Amino acid sequence: MNAFDLALSRLRPRLPSPLEPVEDKRLTRRGLRLLLKRDDLIHPELPGNKWRKLALNLRAADGRPVLTFGGAYSHHLRATAAAGRLLGFDTIGVVRGDELAGRPLNPSLAACAADGMRLVFVDRATYRAKNDPEVLAPLLAQSPPGTYVVPEGGSNTLAVQGCVELGRELSGAADVVMVACGTGGTLAGLAAGLDAGQRALGVPVLKGGFLGAEIRALQTAAFGGPRGAWSLDERFHCGGYARTTPALEAFAQDFEARHGLAIERLYVAKMLYGLVALAQEGAFAPGTRIAAVITGSRS
Repeated sequence: MNAFDLALSRLRPRLPSPLEPVEDKRLTRRGLRLLLKRDDLIHPELPGNKWRKLALNLRAADGRPVLTFGGAYSHHLRATAAAGRLLGFDTIGVVRGDELAGRPLNPSLAACAADGMRLVFVDRATYRAKNDPEVLAPLLAQSPPGTYVVPEGGSNTLAVQGCVELGRELSGAADVVMVACGTGGTLAGLAAGLDAGQRALGVPVLKGGFLGAEIRALQTAAFGGPRGAWSLDERFHCGGYARTTPALEAFAQDFEARHGLAIERLYVAKMLYGLVALAQEGAFAPGTRIAAVITGSRS
């Protein structure tokens, strides 16, 4: 174990994360069993899929500065900034929306800055082209030598491989595993780690219908081709990323009251909202065990 691996291990992630049965009458009266996969309890500052997606990338970076990308409310940026503070490496966050540069920082970006992340605001056209070498080159030129690049949401081959263990932890425990999807890396790895007969169901939190192709590309890069049984239901994004609706807010508050669990709104609430809606539609056969992955905590 090298020095950086040792430092990473000292953060003491809670793995495997707990799997908690939950009694919800909306599901039990249809013969369904709900389990919550509490990835939000893996680490207080690197919760959920952020730990799983970042750990192998941080090992590859080996203490070098990390440059990555996200929107104004990005959980990935917050987790990367926290990792930099905890492990002692520099972080640079490229933020979508140059109009934000002259405004007070929202709580998410303020937390990044407090953890030492240097924020770089770019216009939306530049951000869309962030993977273009001609766009990336000037960003790296303004960063320390040897800076390691992690893509938006942390989703790359290493992240996908890191999420395979999530599927393995659910071996034999559930028939369907539901997870909220932003960039698709968690679902790509989760599906690959599940047993035959298990399937993953992703709930995208962005609209646009592009995510299926992204997940297939991630699996091809990580494994050489498709892995596992997975599908997407695109109906529950509530208008797009960082968008909510009164119906979603009412659902989340009701779920919190029923189960005593604070629900993160941008990802987890949409996934659970979709889960209950699908159950009410009869999408799951009686006797189905459904594991819902709680990928993050409400801040």
